[in-house]
Amino acid sequence: MKEKLKKKSIDAIIFARGGSKGVPGKNIREISKKPLIAYSIELALDNKYINEVYVSTNDYDIAKISESYGAKIPFMRPPELSGDDSNEWLAWQHALRSLNDLNKMPEIMVSLPATSPLRSS
Repeated sequence: MKEKLKKKSIDAIIFARGGSKGVPGKNIREISKKPLIAYSIELALDNKYINEVYVSTNDYDIAKISESYGAKIPFMRPPELSGDDSNEWLAWQHALRSLNDLNKMPEIMVSLPATSPLRSS
């Protein structure tokens, strides 16, 4: 199984919208001197099966911090897909369409939630 995965094009995407009302700025709040989103980015970059790491966001601060940790931001998520009640599947569709338009469509795409920093690869 591991050899099959090495041959596949596998990318990770982290969905991290701005505008949280419960915890404002949660995706870029520091935990142990690092923004929350950095944990997911670093995990993905350290994973030997993942080739590219993308962040889907509507927030320029999240985008800037994500890029500084090595993630790619080839598109910004539109406001209508970034609200409290926005459907995550529609954000997925937007991300996949955007990657396809850029000829960057992987064979496998995995989602790494920005708000789950305590996991191993």
